[in-house]
Amino acid sequence: MVAVLTRIFGVHNLALAEDVVQDAFCRALEVWSFRGVPENPSAWLMAAAKNRALDVLRREKTARTYEPELSRWLQSEWTLASEVEEMFTDSAIVDDQLRMMFSCCHPRLPEEAQVMLMLHILCGFGMAEVASAFVTTYTAVEKRIPRAKKVLAGSKRLFNTQTARDFSDRLPAVQRALYLLFNEGYHGASAEFAVRAELCEEAMRLTNLLLEHPLGATPSSYALSALMCLNRARLPGRVDVSGKLNSLFDQKRSLWDQNLIAEGLRLLELSAQGAELTEYHLEAGIAAVHATSPTIQATNWQEIISLYDTLMTIRPTPIVALNRAIAVGQRDGADRGIRELRTIPDSDRLAKYPFYHAAFAEFELQKGQTQNAIGYFQIALKLARNPMERQFFENRIVSCSRHAC
Repeated sequence: MVAVLTRIFGVHNLALAEDVVQDAFCRALEVWSFRGVPENPSAWLMAAAKNRALDVLRREKTARTYEPELSRWLQSEWTLASEVEEMFTDSAIVDDQLRMMFSCCHPRLPEEAQVMLMLHILCGFGMAEVASAFVTTYTAVEKRIPRAKKVLAGSKRLFNTQTARDFSDRLPAVQRALYLLFNEGYHGASAEFAVRAELCEEAMRLTNLLLEHPLGATPSSYALSALMCLNRARLPGRVDVSGKLNSLFDQKRSLWDQNLIAEGLRLLELSAQGAELTEYHLEAGIAAVHATSPTIQATNWQEIISLYDTLMTIRPTPIVALNRAIAVGQRDGADRGIRELRTIPDSDRLAKYPFYHAAFAEFELQKGQTQNAIGYFQIALKLARNPMERQFFENRIVSCSRHAC
């Protein structure tokens, strides 16, 4: 909705587009509380936004400057209504979403700010969700996003995705935002759910928009899509029917989506065309090893560690180091795993991440140090971000207590 309205009003009227979207949602709260949720909520919201946009254009057609092409629409009610109607067709919406994605990646903004802006405007992330995705503070995000919006609003028009100019320069930031969107759905910091499949689906849909564009179908885009498919395939085993969160070691692999795994492997093969090697290739390779292993015991941990070693040279983040340390512990034993956890660079950034402490707990449990494991699980429990995580850590504590008895 924001993408379409920004196309109509002009990127310099971004705040107006957001206001109209907010108004549509407020209207939905009023109407739906009396009439019930409509059969197609998305279509209802789009129609409400379209009608509100027409109201704004009629009322303020002489008070604001809009996109240059809009001036001819305002000549008569007939052209105005028909042109706005055209802007809300399915094909136009897809085009506007792609244009908005690339517009957020303004060259005057650092890449981190570009990604934050895209997550906030196009993906509906609140400040807290953006902060969690970047492992930073709410205050820092609260300052950066408004500044980034001012830069975007200073643009003359939305990015033209039909030309090659600047497309490749902006593509990495777009891919990064889609990667973080998927991750927020797969294992994010939502206050309600540990897994949000709808965010994973949205990230996959937007990534498909890149693959359908001749300039966007690059090896890195194929690798990103492969990673999403391979991880999405394992979601049915990650959460059971009762909403219980399962670790990789406890998942029923028979529940994994074999069609998605096959699609992910196909996309991974397509991503190998050319000499480009990105973080998405490496993470997709890791996901492929997990997805094709018949059991946790049969997992090729050496191959996974090798891929993580290369990934650390491309994007050396604390989360990557944490996952590598866990893999090393699986290959070499709990003592080695604990040493790797303790030597993670910038480990202070993981202090509030519950699964960092849970990793210590699992290794202590493997060593037979049950009380130490319980202590680490209790720290993780205090840091749990939603009921699903809290239940998971509570169950691990109960299991440890029984083991101690």
